[in-house]
Amino acid sequence: MRRRGHERHQLGGVGWLRASVLGANDGIVSTSSLILGVAAAHASHESILLSGVAGLVAGAMSMAIGEYVSVHSQADTEAAALAQERAELEDDYMGERRELTDIYVHRGLELALAKEVAEQLMQHDALAAHARDELGLSADSKARPLQAALASAGSFAAGALIPLLVAAATVPQYLIGFTVAASLLCLLFLGGVSAKVGGADVMTGALRVALWSALAMGVTAGVGALLGTAV
Repeated sequence: MRRRGHERHQLGGVGWLRASVLGANDGIVSTSSLILGVAAAHASHESILLSGVAGLVAGAMSMAIGEYVSVHSQADTEAAALAQERAELEDDYMGERRELTDIYVHRGLELALAKEVAEQLMQHDALAAHARDELGLSADSKARPLQAALASAGSFAAGALIPLLVAAATVPQYLIGFTVAASLLCLLFLGGVSAKVGGADVMTGALRVALWSALAMGVTAGVGALLGTAV
């Protein structure tokens, strides 16, 4: 018989999983498109691989820097909000307790119970109670800039490696076809995973990602072929 107790739902990890899948999608699409564009311009195999490696490194660094700056700004905002809340608790403790009581009343508790809950939580950790229930902040949702940067760079690089390795292992005459096939298969899978995580229809999500990615690859390859012919 299953022992009853506190059930632990891993919803906090869903956001990171979804972000990692999207990062890998970006890596596949941007790097495969770059490889196809250069290949369509009739560049040498070495130039194609060099372009792919450059795209992987540049894309991963761009993702890391962008994510770090964005999440660091969020962390600064959270820190400022906590500092303001700490000052308000020092200046007007009872007023802050009434504010917390009102929050619980609006969530459905009776006034007497809301007062008791607010009092007990503030006795335990007043700042944590207000951070969680007034500001919507918690340890699980705390902004972590370095973690976000590393996750974004890592997922992008992992995705970018797929078309790069395919291009490296394929002879030039089959490079475009093999790169497109491998990239779209991976994108179908990742699109399905992303849809599953978000609770959407898996087939619809997979096809949407694959079709738009195929369009991006086709446009880039077309531009590469056009420029290669013109030069």
